[in-house]
Amino acid sequence: MRVAALIVAAGRGTRAAAASVPKQYRMLGGQPVLARTIRALAADARIETIQVVIHPDDRALYDACCSTLDAPLRKPVHGGATRQESVRAGLNALADVNPDTVLIHDAARPFVDLGTIARVIEALTSFDAAIAAVPESDTLKRLGADGCIEETVPRQNLWRAQTPQGFRFSKILEAHNAAFEAGRTDFTDDAAIAEWAGLRVAIVEGSARNLKLTTEEDFALAEQLIAPPTGMGEYRTGTGFDVHRFCEGDHVWLCGVRIDHDRGLEGHSDADVGLHALTDALLGAIADGDIGQHFPPSDQRWAGTASHVFLREAARRVAERGGQVMNVDVTLLCEAPKISPHREAMRTTIADILGIGIDRVSVKATTTEGLGFTGRREGIAALASATVLLPPCNPCS
Repeated sequence: MRVAALIVAAGRGTRAAAASVPKQYRMLGGQPVLARTIRALAADARIETIQVVIHPDDRALYDACCSTLDAPLRKPVHGGATRQESVRAGLNALADVNPDTVLIHDAARPFVDLGTIARVIEALTSFDAAIAAVPESDTLKRLGADGCIEETVPRQNLWRAQTPQGFRFSKILEAHNAAFEAGRTDFTDDAAIAEWAGLRVAIVEGSARNLKLTTEEDFALAEQLIAPPTGMGEYRTGTGFDVHRFCEGDHVWLCGVRIDHDRGLEGHSDADVGLHALTDALLGAIADGDIGQHFPPSDQRWAGTASHVFLREAARRVAERGGQVMNVDVTLLCEAPKISPHREAMRTTIADILGIGIDRVSVKATTTEGLGFTGRREGIAALASATVLLPPCNPCS
C-alpha cells in the first residue's frame, strides 16, 4: 500500500496573539512547529511522499523551515481561503502520484506519535477512511440563548477528532471535488466530507498529547511537553566508533553531507563513518545492540543505503522507550578532506534527523599527526557520544 501524507499549513491563525509569524512557523524548542510535524510523519517509513499546502505569502518561511529537512517532500502548493479549499488543492497536487492512501494532518499538531500514525494506516486496510480521535472525558453542557445551561449532553460514544485522518486517496479526492461542485464549504474536517459522501469512517485511538497548537496557552503547554523533566528520569550515555577505508571514487559522505574528494569510502551502505558511530552511540545509550545487529552487512536490503536511515531508526528506538536525545558529539579523524567548511551543514543535518536543536549537536575533526592508518590517508575514523534522558523506572531492555 502506497501512503502519502498531506500537511495543511496554509492557515493564518491569530489566536496565538504573541506570534509574529503564522503559528506553523513559530519556534518550539528551537525548531519551527512545521518542521517538527514533518519529521513526525516522515518517521514512519511507509509514508513515501509528503505534500505540504502553504499560504502564498509564506514561501520564504517554508523554505527556511524545510530546506534542510531529511523528508520525502514535494514542492509545496498554495492553499485557498479555507482549510477545505487548501486540502482540495493538496489532494489535486497529489493526483499525479496517485497513492493508495493519504493521511491528512494539521501542521499545528507536531506531537503526533508513531503509534497513532500506524493505527490510522492499518485501519485503512479494512475501511475507506479512518481518523485518530480520543474519547470525550469532560461533562458537556449545551448553552441556551439566555446564557444559561439548556441541557447536559451525554458524552457516551462522543469522541474528539484529531489528525491524521486517513482515506483511500481516490475516494477522498472524489468526495472533495463533489463537495466543491455542490458548493458545500461548511465542513470542519475531512472526515465530515467523507461522511457526506457516504463513506464509512472508522475511529482509532489517538493521543491526548497530540494537541493542536492554537492559543498562547497551547504553546505554553507544548514547551512543557518538550522540556526535559527536572530532577526526574535517568541520564544514559553511549559511545560509538567506526572506520572505513578509502577506495576509488569522487566523494565521501560524512555526517550526512556529501563532500567532493579524490577518493571514496568503502562500505556496504554509503560508508558514512560519522553517522555510523553516532548510531552506535545512541543504541549504546539504551543498551539496544549495535548497528551491525540491526542492519547487518550480510543483508542486501541495506546495500547502498543512506546512513540517515540507521540514525533515524536509533532515534526512533530511543523515543519508543520514552527517551529524549539530550546532546550528541561526533569527532572525525582524518587528514583529508577538510571538515571545517562543512561542519555547520553536518550539525544541521544531524539535528534535523534527530529532531533536536542544533545547539545540542557538536561535530569536530582532528588529525592523528601522520600516525596510524588515518595518518597514512588509508581511511577515516569517527568517535561519537550521545546522552539520552529516559523516564524513571523505564527499563531499556
